Amino acid sequence: MIIIVGAIIVLVCVFGGFLLEGGEMPVIIHATVNEMLIIAGGAFGSMVIMAPKKILIDIAKGIGACLKGAPHNRASYEDLLKVLYELFLLGRRNGMIALEEHVLEPAKSSVMKKYPKFSANHHAVEFLCSALKPIIDGKIKPDQLRLLLDTQIGRMETEHHAPVSVLQKTGDSMPGFGIVAAVLGIVITMSSISGAVEVIGEHVAAALVGTFLGILIAYGFMGPLATNLEFVGESELDFTRCISACVIGFANGMAPVTAVELGRRGLASEFRPTADELEAMFKNMKSAK
Repeated sequence: MIIIVGAIIVLVCVFGGFLLEGGEMPVIIHATVNEMLIIAGGAFGSMVIMAPKKILIDIAKGIGACLKGAPHNRASYEDLLKVLYELFLLGRRNGMIALEEHVLEPAKSSVMKKYPKFSANHHAVEFLCSALKPIIDGKIKPDQLRLLLDTQIGRMETEHHAPVSVLQKTGDSMPGFGIVAAVLGIVITMSSISGAVEVIGEHVAAALVGTFLGILIAYGFMGPLATNLEFVGESELDFTRCISACVIGFANGMAPVTAVELGRRGLASEFRPTADELEAMFKNMKSAK
């Protein structure tokens, strides 16, 4: 929603200024249709050449995620910390084998069902289960877990940056496609140079609209959208890093509350509950049982 509001502000300010200067919108609208075919078609074609199918799909999904807004808020982080604390407490009291049913079938987990915001995040649930499973199985030592999770997060970072890079490069190329549209418009103008002045002026105006649209789309929309996609991806990675920090702390012998505290300290200030708030949360969980 915020992105849509921002886009409206850009359009209102740009075209509002144009109208205040005495411009006429029919001129822009008439030229836009033809110029957009060149600019948008060229941009999409360059993306197809530049990126494999998976990256193109990731870009579409990422734009959809940007339109939805920030993927996580304070409430979702509080649910995460509660889930982790409850699972760690269960593992500490009843042994790591007690976590097996929750890890192997998270959809049926009595713990995760208490926190629908977290259980609905399939990527986070999958990451948490994949982090706990090697410890439960005893396949690796606790001090080896960090390397395992860091490798997985590193791969996630690479996959996140790929669509951002492609979108940014496509945005950078938009002024170039605008110039292509303008040059083609000048070619048309030169072919009718012997015509009426009004006709020549219309062709020149249409050519200039191509340059205008290329610059506007690049710096008014695609560049900011790529940056927003970067922030959304970083938000997802931060959520994953919090899980990783807590699980690694617990695997290395930290008490459940201390392991969760480790994750809490790594959160951004807007999402991070205070130590007192965290303690109050855990007390409320115990009294609710």
